Amino acid sequence: MKLIDKFNREINYLRLSVSEHCNYRCFYCRDGDHITKCKREDILSYEEIEKIIQIFAQLGVSKVRLTGGEPLLRRGIVKIAKLISRIDGINDVPLSTNAHLLAKFAKKLHQNGVNRVNISIDSLIPKRFNEITRGGDLSEVIKGIDMAIQIGMKPIKINVVVMRDVNDDEIESMLDFAIAKNIDVRFIETMPIGSVGIKALEQHISEKDILIKINKHLDNKLIPINARQTDGPAHNFKIQGTNSTVGIIAAVSQHFCQTCNRVRLTAKGDLILCLGQENAISLKDALRSGLTDDEIKHMILDAINKKPEKHEFNTVVDNISNRQMVEIGG
Repeated sequence: MKLIDKFNREINYLRLSVSEHCNYRCFYCRDGDHITKCKREDILSYEEIEKIIQIFAQLGVSKVRLTGGEPLLRRGIVKIAKLISRIDGINDVPLSTNAHLLAKFAKKLHQNGVNRVNISIDSLIPKRFNEITRGGDLSEVIKGIDMAIQIGMKPIKINVVVMRDVNDDEIESMLDFAIAKNIDVRFIETMPIGSVGIKALEQHISEKDILIKINKHLDNKLIPINARQTDGPAHNFKIQGTNSTVGIIAAVSQHFCQTCNRVRLTAKGDLILCLGQENAISLKDALRSGLTDDEIKHMILDAINKKPEKHEFNTVVDNISNRQMVEIGG
């Protein structure tokens, strides 16, 4: 059985948020005064996570990305990785992290099924990095990246949200950093998720403008890469003469919805069908009310049929305007 929506898109990728908490407060992700109000009983337990992922695996999902908030803040994150990676049908368990704690956890996570990692790093200038993250420590992130390299996680991707007059002058240095470390880099357009995201559009830079800078710096040494079935929405390129790739996620300037293959499960057990829409169902409530696996499976199948054809980031009405990005797993 496969998850295929009414637009004939196969859903084989689940982004699993394991925590709403984050030790960074990036200004495009959350309001400065935002406080995460999430108690232990509010979030999915280990057993509930395992059960839900088993059901998704039976429905054809093969890739489960661990996200947050910051997933490394979740108590038992190694146990969660181990549980998921041992489920029949799940063959890809990547991690998205700010890497502040990655040096501590990388080896155990890798030993327990996390095969690769995406790391958010929006500046290589310590003071600027600290300002963007509202307190982040660039040196700890670099330690995390180096540890991931050392233990053999592959591929390692750094994710850079490009913001006009904030860090758009670092596109070239980010490319050089990735190439020097033999890792990959992806540049991401700002997205209008929640009040901070909508405001962030004032600093939006399009894929076209980002690509112009990349090509100029690399002397047009880009070779397009064909996407795999479970890949995310980035337009990826091999950088000729290096071991690195560069990608651009153009959520606003170029709709990638026609190839959307993912849904999101929040730490509180809400299944979000589209990052740009309000529609969601509670799988946590379904589990705790005693529904059978088959009943939950049918709930998921019914929900997938309501997955919209595309996000509407240009409207506030259809946007998830009452949520912070930190709450929905990015």
